[in-house]
Amino acid sequence: MNRLETEFLGFTMKNPIIAASGTFGYGEEFRSFYEPSLLGGISSKGLTLYPKEGNSGIRIWETPSGILNSIGLENPSVGRFLEEEYKRMRAIDSLLVVNLGGNTLEEYVEGARLLNEADIDVLELNISCPNVKEGGMAFGVDPKSAEKVTSAVRNATKHKLMVKLSPNVTHIGDMAKACEEAGADAISLINTVQGMAIDVDKKKVVFDQTYAGLSGPAVRPIALRMVHQAVKAVKVPVVGMGGIVSYKDALSFLMAGAAAVMIGTGQFVNPYLGKEMVEDLERYCEKENLMNIGEIRGIV
Repeated sequence: MNRLETEFLGFTMKNPIIAASGTFGYGEEFRSFYEPSLLGGISSKGLTLYPKEGNSGIRIWETPSGILNSIGLENPSVGRFLEEEYKRMRAIDSLLVVNLGGNTLEEYVEGARLLNEADIDVLELNISCPNVKEGGMAFGVDPKSAEKVTSAVRNATKHKLMVKLSPNVTHIGDMAKACEEAGADAISLINTVQGMAIDVDKKKVVFDQTYAGLSGPAVRPIALRMVHQAVKAVKVPVVGMGGIVSYKDALSFLMAGAAAVMIGTGQFVNPYLGKEMVEDLERYCEKENLMNIGEIRGIV
């Protein structure tokens, strides 16, 4: 009996733990620590239609209980992923999630169409990217813009579609609802919280881009609140993430109604985090006499 077995979008996952995009490479990078197929799923590094070199200057800055990152979606492109990484990632016996970004609506749509060539399980749409045709404002900060890009990709992809939401909005429930109405099969959140750092010794802003994305335990209370709100706003499954670094953190998101959880920044501190969380959740289920972890889902 697998007490952690989790049903998600018609797929049966070994457990509700998914490695978050940008924190686990394509899975192979963590094989020296543990077998990546132990996880319920793996989300790929964020991909775009065209290759991106990423941002210049400092990219990572440690903060209390987290990090600020200004990576800039460095990636080889969707095409290169399909040629060089896809087969190895597909060979890992876990839910295969591919994260897709873009700077224009057309880039999102063409990237989604290219990924139709691959046998992936879930397409995760990163709508925190700047819409260069609309002055650089992220697709994911306005419900109408989010609905537009979600609808366009829904029409272009044959895969299950999960939309990853930005926390940098006023009403997360409205954003989740807009994506659901546009055809999203699931919602994931939160992406990083916008932050800033100043090097007081050099008397200058740390990042060339001025602002950066905050992740890690510092954002967990915000993430938990937003996941709870999103669950209440939509009928589709919600995958929660944001500062999850222990099995108790994961339990709190599941109790708030999340269908599954993603782990990210915590893996940089402890590369064995995924393996340890699966083991800890198994022990928790045994201790609590749970036949399945789903029994505690949404009890709050």
